[in-house]
Amino acid sequence: MAYYETIFIVRQDLSEKQVKDLTGDYSKILADNGAKVARTEHWGLRTLAYKIRKNKKGHYVMMHIDGSSDAIAEMERNMRLNEDLLRFMTVRMEELPKEPSLMMRKSNDNNTYNKGEAA
Repeated sequence: MAYYETIFIVRQDLSEKQVKDLTGDYSKILADNGAKVARTEHWGLRTLAYKIRKNKKGHYVMMHIDGSSDAIAEMERNMRLNEDLLRFMTVRMEELPKEPSLMMRKSNDNNTYNKGEAA
């Protein structure tokens, strides 16, 4: 098994519940293929650096995954088919970080609205 970090951006007009349902769908795809989601962080609705498909904002979600490349390939195949996703990126990691991401630490320092969930 290898470690991966996936970050994806969802359209701005989806609700928080829809974003969480979408994240759950991808977690289920990973679980069905033998992978385990170690952590999920919802970074909230953020302004994009440039417009992507006429969207100025997007919901950001990060997932830390312990699984095989086949599980990642299946998740990414489903991501490419979903029109609600604006962008996604998966990178392989040497090990999973123990502490929250920089985005979550920054939001906790400023007391802004962002919720992270440890899965």
